[in-house]
Amino acid sequence: VQLVESGGGLVQAGGSLRLSCAASGRTFSAYAMGWFRQAPGKEREFVASISRSGGNTYYTDSVKGRFPISRDNAKNTVYLQMNSLKPEDTAVYYCAAHPNIATMTLGRVESWGQGTQVTVSS
Repeated sequence: VQLVESGGGLVQAGGSLRLSCAASGRTFSAYAMGWFRQAPGKEREFVASISRSGGNTYYTDSVKGRFPISRDNAKNTVYLQMNSLKPEDTAVYYCAAHPNIATMTLGRVESWGQGTQVTVSS
């Protein structure tokens, strides 16, 4: 599956952004979807994931309550609504797809997007 992210940008602390990831090439509903991020000088880390039906979601502790993940299987798109942004959220955000949500949450990803930059100024 091919993934294309959009929606990144520069925002002040406390602001919001919504990332989108459009999928093509395979059956979207067959994949769990997720978001990872990589800050300068750091390893890529898990942010959030959503099951194939959208019924289950998982988050890293630092974004719980701030970054709800959702998907629209009719539009082959997954979203990450980023609220109450902090400077430490600055990173390149990557969309991810994998058949199994459990292994994807551990970092095993079948397909990656190209990434979109999110910069939060203080």
